[in-house]
Amino acid sequence: MDLDNSRTWGVEEVSYFLGVPVGTLYQWRYRRTGPPAFKVGRHLRYDPAAVRAWLAKQVA
Repeated sequence: MDLDNSRTWGVEEVSYFLGVPVGTLYQWRYRRTGPPAFKVGRHLRYDPAAVRAWLAKQVA
């Protein structure tokens, strides 16, 4: 999977990057515990830099 940093990521790309199921990302969003996401129409989008920052914060 190509994880291009010049555009936003969808749930499939974040799922691949973090190694978690797509359903987990939706649960995290519902519980407001996962990486920050925003909606574009009906679709969830993630800023790759924000996902990496969120991950670094979890590991620290």
